[in-house]
Amino acid sequence: MQDIIPAPVDFDAGAVFSGSPSGRIVRGYENPGPHTPVPESDYVFHEASRDVVVWFMAEAEPLYVFGPTGSGKTSLVKQLAARLNYPVFEITGHARLEFPDLVGHLTVRGGTMAFEYGPLALAMKQGGLFLLNEIDLLEPATAAGLNGILDGSPLCIPENGGELVAPHPMFRFVATANTNGGSDETGLYQGTLRQNLALLDRFWLCELGYPAPEAEQRLLESAAPQLPEDVRSRMVDYANEIRRLFLGESGSEGQALEVTFSTRTLLRWARLAVRFQPLALQGVQPLAYALDRALGFKATRESRAALHEIAQRVFPQATGD
Repeated sequence: MQDIIPAPVDFDAGAVFSGSPSGRIVRGYENPGPHTPVPESDYVFHEASRDVVVWFMAEAEPLYVFGPTGSGKTSLVKQLAARLNYPVFEITGHARLEFPDLVGHLTVRGGTMAFEYGPLALAMKQGGLFLLNEIDLLEPATAAGLNGILDGSPLCIPENGGELVAPHPMFRFVATANTNGGSDETGLYQGTLRQNLALLDRFWLCELGYPAPEAEQRLLESAAPQLPEDVRSRMVDYANEIRRLFLGESGSEGQALEVTFSTRTLLRWARLAVRFQPLALQGVQPLAYALDRALGFKATRESRAALHEIAQRVFPQATGD
């Protein structure tokens, strides 16, 4: 049974992403399908979203989004796609990923051999968005096999009788990574590999950092309105201090950390702090207790101690053991 490919429709980009009509057109689909991400009602598009929105409005050039772990690269792409009812076919790169994993493979179905399409082939056939996470973990030779696709050429599938899959006009290609493809100079991302310059030259690059403090404060207000405004503001300050230590940025004091705060972890911390408020009656500090369960238990013993030491400085009246 052939997949039914819906007809594209035009959206006002401003109305979709900010709620205010802009007169700028972006193409999507009228209705979501089985591969369309679910939109998160409280998701906030921060300033770096502009680049990806503009990319969606432009020609179908491949996009490479890079930035520190926890900055929301994958979430941004998927939430933009969700607003446009775009199907997303996703796979995460690793050192042993091979090109056939992207294209598809032969399998036994009903006692006969049949070809099962992979995420890249499905996105090309159905006009979806192919999302390749952690592209800088791929072997450069494997990634270089994508060059023809990135140039807009058809995909040849020898295992399926030499089938040629022409890219649908709505097909989009997005790669995400912690590095810009030129290898990791910080030592934070083990296993990342320097990618072929010819591959990188085919991408539109977009660097994504952490959201602005004001944006995260609005998110915390929505997620945990029970917490006082001052506490929410200090939680954002604390998260940004941990991020600076993780990135080893100059001007931050203390030891380097191997863990960091994503916006998702920050929201989890706030929600857990609300849930654990009754522990205050037993002499347990809810913020410190929730911090371990949101992030601290992922860290080494030394880093966990540092997390609590910094928390005591940021929340002098609200934390402690």
